[in-house]
Amino acid sequence: MNTELMEALTILEKEKNISKDVMMDAIENSLISACKNHFGTAENIKVVMDRETCDYAVYAEKAVVEEVADPALEISLEDAEKIDSALQIGDIAQIPVQSKEFGRIATQNAKNLILQKIREEERKVVFDQYFEKEKDIVTGIVQRYVGKNISINLGRADAMLTENEQVKGETFRPTERIKLYVVEVKNTPKGPKILVSRTHPELVKRLFEAEVSEVREGIVEIKSIAREAGSRTKMAVWSNDPNVDPVGACVGMNGARVNAVVQELRGEKIDIINWDENPALLIENALSPAKVISVMADPEEKVASVIVPDYQLSLAIGKEGQNARLAARLTGYKIDIKSETQAIEAGDLPENYMEQMGLMGEEGYTGDYEDEYAGESYDEYDENYDSAYDEYAGEEPEDIEFVETEEE
Repeated sequence: MNTELMEALTILEKEKNISKDVMMDAIENSLISACKNHFGTAENIKVVMDRETCDYAVYAEKAVVEEVADPALEISLEDAEKIDSALQIGDIAQIPVQSKEFGRIATQNAKNLILQKIREEERKVVFDQYFEKEKDIVTGIVQRYVGKNISINLGRADAMLTENEQVKGETFRPTERIKLYVVEVKNTPKGPKILVSRTHPELVKRLFEAEVSEVREGIVEIKSIAREAGSRTKMAVWSNDPNVDPVGACVGMNGARVNAVVQELRGEKIDIINWDENPALLIENALSPAKVISVMADPEEKVASVIVPDYQLSLAIGKEGQNARLAARLTGYKIDIKSETQAIEAGDLPENYMEQMGLMGEEGYTGDYEDEYAGESYDEYDENYDSAYDEYAGEEPEDIEFVETEEE
């Protein structure tokens, strides 16, 4: 039994996760390569290796002839009888080859062949390991800044967090541990190329899966996510169990679960809403924390008209249109937001609602509308607003069309 070789292969298998069979195949190929360098050909070389004991033997198969024309392929009957007396003309003799007789160049080539195979298998093992983690989160250690990109150590491989996949305003210190979403893993001659992200919406989903057991077990489903990395995320959730509150499960006791995710995202705000198959109810939930009077949604055209109280218009639109923009991405609808006053003037409000508000007389709309909320502040609804009029009013987000009210 070749004890030394067996121990070496066992250590290699344990440390680098390279199977013994693969390495034994590499050794056989290296011996054939060495014979080719030594004898000039390897067509008649046969390597026999015992997979249990690691004992191996190398044979050169030569034809028995009377007169030798090619010593590499033929052997005389006289020499053949010294090996096996039963051999005759025309038989094939197996001549043992001593690897110790190989020259320096042949030995070096065989060594390089084995090392190359080890490197290839090591890269393949690392690629397979991280390919399984594609579309999942990993923990990495910040190494250094390379220009505007960040080199991240993931354990057995390095990844590059590019500028486009970084959250604006986030800074990291060397040796700091961070969570990353694995977007893609590519196999290259230099090893696996791993693309990671801190801005991907799926990062939020995976973080909730790690924190919330109900999400991990499939009781609570995350139906949709809309994210503006570093600022705010809206997430719609649904429960498959009527006894489980999906929003409460994600928030946790005293907000423990959602706070853990917020902390990992460096303070990014997260709005969690109930998913609803009814698009009107879903849009109403998506515009939270703003209150909504009515929603008229067209599922075919994927457009919706929303009416909100005057004092809630800026809150519904959000700072720089963010709330409405995220609601549009979350629901997949193009949302048109109007204030109550504008809707009344345009006649978009239902008559029964106008009658309840005392705005309909015998001849129709009286035109005598007084906003009971006029002049009231809505600080209590969102800390980002300091007055009843948003300083960003009039700026239209990319996904939303709305008509702004005029200041009185």
